[in-house]
Amino acid sequence: MGAGEGESSSSSSVAHAAPLTRPLEGRVAIVTGASGGIGRAIALHLASLGANLVLNYVGISTQPQAHLLAHDINSSSSPSSSHPRRARAIPVEADISDPAQVKCLFDQAEQAFGAQPHILVNSAGVSDPKYPTIANTTVDDFDRIFSVNARGAFLCCREAANRLKRGGGGRIILISSSQVGGLKPGYGAYTASKAAVETMVMILAKELKGTGITANCVAPGPIATDMFFAGKGEEQVNKVIELCPLGRLGSWPLMPASGLMGRQFALMVAMSDHYCL
Repeated sequence: MGAGEGESSSSSSVAHAAPLTRPLEGRVAIVTGASGGIGRAIALHLASLGANLVLNYVGISTQPQAHLLAHDINSSSSPSSSHPRRARAIPVEADISDPAQVKCLFDQAEQAFGAQPHILVNSAGVSDPKYPTIANTTVDDFDRIFSVNARGAFLCCREAANRLKRGGGGRIILISSSQVGGLKPGYGAYTASKAAVETMVMILAKELKGTGITANCVAPGPIATDMFFAGKGEEQVNKVIELCPLGRLGSWPLMPASGLMGRQFALMVAMSDHYCL
């Protein structure tokens, strides 16, 4: 799943999620698609672990959510002990399908926090809310999906592979989708773009051997984000829920603190040495 636009939260959500320890204190994390949905939940989770954050968004429609998230993080948690007056989160607009803007995203991370980034989480993504068959998918829609989901993931991975801090603690995490395994009709271009992401991250993990940078992929099931609900009626949503083992959609407020995806994600950031799907 890519990042949809999530609901705004009060600043207390960050404080309540904060664990007793802050293993990412002083580390710099870039989260694409951080204005809503899964990307927003991941950003909050990283904030609770002590990371300094670059919150990527694109377009005027998602700007308010990204700025509100940065405000919530900065007002809810103490600044880094090494930089007591510096903001811990900054919103940065960048289209990840544009190589110049991806470079600028990393440049701004270094300028804001005075250090190389340690973590990249690529959560930005798009789908086609018309859910067309492959026979009815337009070339424009196919190109739009691959431009963000596959090309964007490639550009972010390439920049991260060259610019993340080496020698230990470097993490590249891409968001795929359970659709790659489910192969559901109506998701042809979207699923193909995410299959490309999974293939790319497995190769990248091998290429990064010896650098201390790991590469991983998370493939979440249906999550209750705006992107999931787009174009679906109540009947379609209920059909998806019926197929879920727990009989419900994943809910992003649960992911940072206690959800399975949150625990898997934290384990990847802290310990992983290879790819994981």
